Amino acid sequence: MLTQALLVDDSRSVLNFLKRHIEAEGLVEATTFLDPVEALACARERVFDLVLVDYEMPHMDGISFIRTLRTLPGCVDIPIAMITSRQTDDVKMEALQAGATDFLPKAPQSVEMTVRLRNLIQLGAAVRKLNDRAAHLASEVAAATRKLGEREEEIILRLALAVEYRDNDTGEHTLRVARYSRIIAEQLGLPARLCRDIYLAAPLHDVGKVAIPDNILLKPGKLTDDEMAVIRTHATIGERILADSSCELIQLGAQIAAGHHERWDGAGYPNGLRTDEIPVAARVVAVADVFDALTTRRPYKEPMPLEVARNYLVENKGRQFDPACVEAFLSRWDEVVGIAAGQQATPFLKAEVPHTPYIECAAESRPAEDVPA
Repeated sequence: MLTQALLVDDSRSVLNFLKRHIEAEGLVEATTFLDPVEALACARERVFDLVLVDYEMPHMDGISFIRTLRTLPGCVDIPIAMITSRQTDDVKMEALQAGATDFLPKAPQSVEMTVRLRNLIQLGAAVRKLNDRAAHLASEVAAATRKLGEREEEIILRLALAVEYRDNDTGEHTLRVARYSRIIAEQLGLPARLCRDIYLAAPLHDVGKVAIPDNILLKPGKLTDDEMAVIRTHATIGERILADSSCELIQLGAQIAAGHHERWDGAGYPNGLRTDEIPVAARVVAVADVFDALTTRRPYKEPMPLEVARNYLVENKGRQFDPACVEAFLSRWDEVVGIAAGQQATPFLKAEVPHTPYIECAAESRPAEDVPA
């Protein structure tokens, strides 16, 4: 690839001389401009490997040109030489401070100019190779990071689905709650990265259910007080399973697992947290999880109509639920209805990211603890 040079001088004869001289060995392709303003406009659209600019020009002098050029993308490291016959210390110092790499004498047949120009061409080619290599490495790192992220997401989803399949023969519940959670997080105005992470980590909220015996978890009837106490341990167990991970998503999953049964009024478990003491991710998932439990069939009940479930959320905001989370959820009601109806059935991986199930409603909260019977 030829080295791309930008030549700027208000003298056409000087420009023609520079162009012939710099292209003589066939290694450089030069683009010339008489007007420095037009040259800057071109530099905003194209990438150059080398720039030669005159010191004294109309509209803009060479120092101002260099100072502006250095602010453009792709022009931070390229060699820039100023052509001038006024090589005083003051001029040189000002040019260097503006970002000049070297100076070329204006004398046309100068040996010094030939040598310096050759060095600048070599430097420009070397800088381009380094930048290309850096860009290639950055691309490889980004691809590797993306691949690791996809594997991380898949592991989390598979773990969540393994838990849900113990008492639910599909993964649809997990995916719906993930989507509901993302709606709430986005409407709360949480940072985009946190919205994504809540969407991904939410499916882990019931991971502690792996430690609950089947005769309790799968019991179709009402739970005894002792059985309810066992079921409630899943929040603490889930936190313990996910605690101390170096993965930020799993750390967030631990917060959700521990806090998704806490209540806004402090009457929840396992720690009786209230209001803002409850991590925001857990408050988000609590709304999404209960709504999906209310509106889907469970071993002990038929699904509740969406409008009735909506009213339940409204009636319990400020008591069971963070009012802001309920309002955020209801503000995108059309999307909620679409998700509930299965209209957004895009696979979780790559296109989306999942959330966790509300198994407690099927096995734990049969009487009327978190949801109505």
